[in-house]
Amino acid sequence: MMYPFLTLTDGTEIVHSEMHEDNTVKVYIEKPDANDCFHHAVCMLPMYEWQDIFGFSEDEISGYMKIIQSTAHLILQFARDGGFDNASGL
Repeated sequence: MMYPFLTLTDGTEIVHSEMHEDNTVKVYIEKPDANDCFHHAVCMLPMYEWQDIFGFSEDEISGYMKIIQSTAHLILQFARDGGFDNASGL
């Protein structure tokens, strides 16, 4: 299951998985694109290992890395607790 985490002003969506048995979390980034339909990338936490990058430049990935690094503690907590809604009690 994937949980919504953050929507950026340019339409980029950042979602994350539940905490896997090996304590990893998949963070998936997707941005609409007029030519390619969607650009996407995966960052595995807590290793910050990037996979399956399509359509994003190195500068864009660097920017997303900063966002993920600054919020990784929240992503990991929400992944353990079943997403933001469950973690916040909503």
